[in-house]
Amino acid sequence: MTQTDAPVAPLAGTEQRDPRYADIDLWPVRSVLDALAEAQMAAAAAVRVAVPEIEAVVVAALPRLRRGGRLFYVGAGTSGRIGLQDGVELGPTFGWPAERLVLLLAGGPQAIFQAAEGAEDREETGRAEVLAHAPDDRDVLFGIAASGGTPYTCAAVAAARACGALTVGISCNAAGRLLREAEYGITIATGPEVIAGSTRLKAGTAQKATLNLLSTALMIRLGHAYRGRMVDMRVMNDKLDRRAARMVADLAGGSDDEIRAALAAAGGNVKRAVLVRAGLSPGEAEQALARHDGDLRRILPLAGPTATAG
Repeated sequence: MTQTDAPVAPLAGTEQRDPRYADIDLWPVRSVLDALAEAQMAAAAAVRVAVPEIEAVVVAALPRLRRGGRLFYVGAGTSGRIGLQDGVELGPTFGWPAERLVLLLAGGPQAIFQAAEGAEDREETGRAEVLAHAPDDRDVLFGIAASGGTPYTCAAVAAARACGALTVGISCNAAGRLLREAEYGITIATGPEVIAGSTRLKAGTAQKATLNLLSTALMIRLGHAYRGRMVDMRVMNDKLDRRAARMVADLAGGSDDEIRAALAAAGGNVKRAVLVRAGLSPGEAEQALARHDGDLRRILPLAGPTATAG
């Protein structure tokens, strides 16, 4: 059988054509926008259906991350860039250490700004790039691929799993290879796109929303959020400096001078400043955080009367 005679593989759901949109190029702009908006809402609904799978991943990942494990994000094209976006934001938002974050995109950093579609087919590259970081049984890896069959991502996931890492496949195609290679699978069944095969649309929205749920739930359970505040936020500009002061005021009370003094003593960290306002020295705050997995809710009842403000 020649290559041209080979049977055509069945299309993944994200590659199929939806006949409702066959003439969308003739529609009024308002109708086009309504169709796109409807598809975005359908993507969010698909994520909601996947919440039990997402919960299982969070529960499995927490013990590993509490032992000092790293978070890996691996993908190609749109899926890879969505993963990078989620991972990069964990540092400024939750204070996640840079040394505990590994971001792998098929085609390397230049693929962030310019499509490198051929790179997604290179299994050996995916395998080599993930193994260069020596994953182990403390690490958690998210492999993201709308089609569920991207060779680069599938090979990286398989290699990390063989090293003992907890591997998670996030796909919009339940039948894809990725979900077989990963220990845990999250299926977000978004189906055909308004523009067939353009997974930057509905599938992209669903993947980003899934990662939002995963990473935010993990950060909350790891003690990086308290009473709905980003208490490990990195203060990197004037806006965030003012936000940090407001959070300390809300959570621990005090005059402007007292709040500023607490933040200075805590190196600008809200969580530690709240503990300083509660009567702990910076050293005592560090010891308390180490004993209680960084969880303010477990520490504050032990700290003193100031801690109950807010």
